[in-house]
Amino acid sequence: MTDIMKTFGSRVFNDRVMRERLSEDTYKKLNRTIRNGEYLNEDIAEEVARVMKEWAVENGATHFTHWFHPLSGATAEKHESFVSTAKGGNITLEFSPSNLVKGEADASSFPSGGLRDTFEARGYTAWDPTSYAFIKDNILCIPTVFCSYSGEALDHKTPLLRSMEALNKEAMRILHLFGNEDVRHVKATAGAEQEYFLVDKKCFDRREDLRLTGRTLFGAMPPKGQEMNDHYYGSIKTRVSEFMKDLNEELWSLGIQAKTEHNEVAPSQHELANNFLTVNVSVDQNNLTMEIMKKVAKKHGLECLLHEKPFAGINGSGKHNNWSLKTDTGINLLDPGDTPEENAQFLLFLSAIIKAIDEYQDLVRISISSAGNDHRLGASEAPPAIVSIYVGDELAEILASLENGTIYTSKEKTPMQIGVHGIPSFPKDNTDRNRTSPFAFTGNKFEFRMPGSSASISTPNTILNTIIAQELKGFADRLENADDLNRAIHELIVDTLKKHSRIIFNGNGYDEAWIKEAEQRGLSNYRSTPEALAHYLDEKNVNVFTDNQVLSENELHSRYEIYLEKYYKTINIEALTMIDMLKKDILPACQVYEKRLCDIVTEMQKLTLPLRDSYELQTLIRIMEREKEIHADLQKMEELLNERDGATNLDTAFFYRERIIPLMEAIRRNTDVLEQITARDCWPMPSYLDLLFGID
Repeated sequence: MTDIMKTFGSRVFNDRVMRERLSEDTYKKLNRTIRNGEYLNEDIAEEVARVMKEWAVENGATHFTHWFHPLSGATAEKHESFVSTAKGGNITLEFSPSNLVKGEADASSFPSGGLRDTFEARGYTAWDPTSYAFIKDNILCIPTVFCSYSGEALDHKTPLLRSMEALNKEAMRILHLFGNEDVRHVKATAGAEQEYFLVDKKCFDRREDLRLTGRTLFGAMPPKGQEMNDHYYGSIKTRVSEFMKDLNEELWSLGIQAKTEHNEVAPSQHELANNFLTVNVSVDQNNLTMEIMKKVAKKHGLECLLHEKPFAGINGSGKHNNWSLKTDTGINLLDPGDTPEENAQFLLFLSAIIKAIDEYQDLVRISISSAGNDHRLGASEAPPAIVSIYVGDELAEILASLENGTIYTSKEKTPMQIGVHGIPSFPKDNTDRNRTSPFAFTGNKFEFRMPGSSASISTPNTILNTIIAQELKGFADRLENADDLNRAIHELIVDTLKKHSRIIFNGNGYDEAWIKEAEQRGLSNYRSTPEALAHYLDEKNVNVFTDNQVLSENELHSRYEIYLEKYYKTINIEALTMIDMLKKDILPACQVYEKRLCDIVTEMQKLTLPLRDSYELQTLIRIMEREKEIHADLQKMEELLNERDGATNLDTAFFYRERIIPLMEAIRRNTDVLEQITARDCWPMPSYLDLLFGID
């Protein structure tokens, strides 16, 4: 049995290790950087590098790497050995302060969105001491930022750290107005709930679409799907349980607080939730979690699917991002307390968040946009593409009373009545949960339910931090000049609610009536990634990033181009994979079955048996009709792919959305019918039955 106390953090250069091994002075200087966001004192790098190397080698590390998050979407690493030559043909183990603080990476093949020419290859990585180094596969991994030779951010982490600084600055101004002089720092916190699928690796290896795109481009639904809801929170299968056990041990050793695990709604779908941490650390740990999930799954003969919609017809996978604000004194600024109607500080921060989400609905939607996530949003499995906030019944009544100038009467929490003797009573929450809300207040945090399962949570958190910092800045500017602070706070909250309460919606986000109501309220509804990204460079959006020094105009333009390219290149790969599978696997397999049917029909003719209504002839006709439609759509799609010439990346993205995706959907519909009527032994790839119910 694993000794969790010994295992947890055993491969992390964490606070405990630093306190034990570093000198007292160096530890204090480094700790101030980590805890309070102070500038790194560079004179400590030599001791930290020496101690870090000694610790890493003792724990089996042979190489080191600067571990960073380029805009390609995956993590990146270049391994360097500790080994260096010494006199007399001997070797020594070296890790200099410069190795720790700065690295140089060939940046030519990483996405830059036009920030620099391809031939300009120099890029730099720089140590992020606020996220602990760790050992993975005998490699010392040092979390870093990644920038170009001219200093522009080429990664996800740099703007995230900048947004954290902007949010801290403006939140501190608000707290000082309330007399919180003991607070020195405010940090955004996050906790990710990661959904994923597990399938048998032998089945995965026989599906070209899964291997190249992460999702099934074809697949007829089996007789049973998720309609019985028997998988949700059900007993975990032995093979999956063994995977989860090994996964937990791997994550715990890396200091990742894997907390909650369970079966999700769809067959073979599961969820893992981590504890809340400072947002940049949470981002690092979630990226690492996704990598470890895939590695551990392979050890168990499984494949971990992180795509947002690997199977049509059943629920896809999201990643709920639980966001909050916490002071260095341990206070959660989004905790309303027992009497939220009397908590002016909480109500002021809440008002800023409401205003931010309303004014920057487009950026919130953009933050989770991708080709994969477009398959989820708007279906009855994920929030709609319309951004709104859920605050619960009690808080909604408090806000309404403030907006309307009426008196709110506090409600006592009543005990939950279950009606069974012997069950201990417990207080009933003041509000239910709303799983259809994109941005739901859940007691002392907001649950951002829109992010997709495969994406980094860095961009959503960067945007949340930035837009909320912007509103806090406006609030502080107004309040710092007030003659009567209490009155000014009250007027500001009321004024904000009157202008922005349209974003609050506590109803059913899946209801068709909500779409009409949202339109009447003036809320945006961008159903696809190109529709959302078309607003990325709107003036107000550029200003909110540049004013808070989170992204420059050049960096914004580069990301705009990268996001668009990634969208249409993803669909292009899917379309080409679909063509390849049809030509080389599916249509030839159908021809084999057609030949079998033809032989039967021929024998029936010889025996003068009735053919007109025979199953064999009717099936043969149906197959040939579907093949004809598929062939026509295939030809059309190949022509479009060859002729595509979008004037801009945005034009190209809309081209794929409006011309290629409908053809892919039509081809799939006909192909899935072919699968339903073709003999199982002729079908060339594992079915949904094999994939979804193939793990014992």
